[in-house]
Amino acid sequence: MKKIIKNNYRELSVIVAIAVMFIIFGILNPIYISSSNIVDILDQATIYGLMGIGMTMVIITGGIDLSVGSVLALSGCIVANMAVKGLNPVLCLIVGLFAGFAFGLLNGLLVSRMKLQPFIATMGTMSVYRGAAYIITEGYPVLGVPDSFRNILNIKIVGGIRISVLVFIAFAILVYILLRKTRLGTYIYAIGGNMEAARLSGVRVELTQTMAYAIGMLGTALAGLIQVAKLGTGDPTTGNGWELNAIAAAAIGGTSMAGGRGNALGTVLGAILFSGLKVGLIVLNVNTYYQYVATGLVIIIAAYLEIFQGAIASRKKKKVV
Repeated sequence: MKKIIKNNYRELSVIVAIAVMFIIFGILNPIYISSSNIVDILDQATIYGLMGIGMTMVIITGGIDLSVGSVLALSGCIVANMAVKGLNPVLCLIVGLFAGFAFGLLNGLLVSRMKLQPFIATMGTMSVYRGAAYIITEGYPVLGVPDSFRNILNIKIVGGIRISVLVFIAFAILVYILLRKTRLGTYIYAIGGNMEAARLSGVRVELTQTMAYAIGMLGTALAGLIQVAKLGTGDPTTGNGWELNAIAAAAIGGTSMAGGRGNALGTVLGAILFSGLKVGLIVLNVNTYYQYVATGLVIIIAAYLEIFQGAIASRKKKKVV
């Protein structure tokens, strides 16, 4: 039991924090713990979580991806355009996922092959992808997405929960298996821990980095498709600043911003906590501007907890020695 708690300390801490959050907000306003409100929290957590899981893969390598908000908008606009023109809904989904993979692949190549700093590379593509979204829509939302597409990802199943939540869970499980049970996952952690040591050990660093960005962006593409299915429109302005939400979900879940540590399960919990906090502020009629303050504080606190946890682990090792 002690070993389980030790190995999953951060995840268990987030679970406790979620429970405390529900209790506090529930006392302040009972509407918060209503079934409809919980469904809203899960819906938001799905978007943040899908983006965050992809971000987790990138951060583990020691990188960052600032373009996820723009890719969410661009992939959504591409798919919305196709769906409105009457193309097969399944084909639209495939194209949307392929587009996300391609955008992530480009980010990965800029970082791994062209040796650009991840912050600079993805800040540049953030602008490029956002501009492309405006260009293909001429600055206007793509309206009238048909139900044949929307129902694939937006249909309600049990208790008002949408099928998109199951997609979120399935993607989280796949990424968890990829990171924990495959050679690619081992290489991703190795690069984040010590890139030069990984290279000397025979790891194909450039290829691994590129695949982390490309596969990670599939989560953002899925989030974009779900957003289109939910709203029935592809909006080139959507996703502005959502890269912070993705980073927050990953950081809360225990992903080390220095690289080398993190997992999909923690990010799922982080997304639920972050989404619950945002919805809680709305339920309490707190000015929405304070959500930005809350986002920043959450990222800072999560980053500090990571440092604090590392310092404790280091002291224990010294005592053992």
